Amino acid sequence: MKVVMLAAGIGARLGSKITEPPPKVLLRFGGKSLLEYHLEIFRQQGIDELVLGVGYKHQDIEREIMALGAQDFVRTVFNEDYREGNIVTLWTVRDELRCGGPVLLMDADVLYDEELLARLINSSHQNCLLLDRDFEPGDEPVKICVRDGEVVEFRKWLSTGYDYCGESVGMFKLSNDAARLIIAQTALYLDQGRRHEPYEETIRDALLTSPRGAFAFEDITGLPWIEIDFAADVARAENEILPRIASAANKRRAATVIKGDIDRDAAQDL
Repeated sequence: MKVVMLAAGIGARLGSKITEPPPKVLLRFGGKSLLEYHLEIFRQQGIDELVLGVGYKHQDIEREIMALGAQDFVRTVFNEDYREGNIVTLWTVRDELRCGGPVLLMDADVLYDEELLARLINSSHQNCLLLDRDFEPGDEPVKICVRDGEVVEFRKWLSTGYDYCGESVGMFKLSNDAARLIIAQTALYLDQGRRHEPYEETIRDALLTSPRGAFAFEDITGLPWIEIDFAADVARAENEILPRIASAANKRRAATVIKGDIDRDAAQDL
């Protein structure tokens, strides 16, 4: 399976005092870049290839790929109009999304527990979103709204008519048909001059125009993750989320060891 990741933005909302901050995918936590964390998880989960839609300081990203020895695993697609918004980057990587099979579309600025990606990959749903019910209300989070167990809305600004909602993690598993529909919507937005719309609006359009149940979700409430948009997110990622991710990984390793011991003892008793 291929991952297509949007990593072209400037990250202006981080409010850095540095004149030219690094691309967000190169922000470092615990001594590693976000890109390195992504690559470790992708390889653990059997991902075949990562395609990065790049723009701002793309040479720095390409140097990091080389430094990590990942040039045979990662390709980049350059969006020269990266200042115009992520919907333009989505259009730039359109051929990568039309790959003929399931594909993962992701934001680059997310630090997350490996279990999130595992649930997305292993979901029985062809078109799948990740929903976290534990979130702070407001206009910033992109929300997934559910009624009668089905996704009925997907955007930052909501109306009524749903049972509950949660925050979208910014990771999507898409069938080839869904990917093509999203690309068609992206073309329509660009033709209409709507180049500064958030790319999630094209996913919303695809969701709302597809048959009921075509898009579904996995509930990942309780698993540690964070989207890094603001300076406060950087501090929280380092001081809170990263330790929680490490703790969750240690618990999984311990459970695997215990299960192995139990299985070995059971085999010896036969």
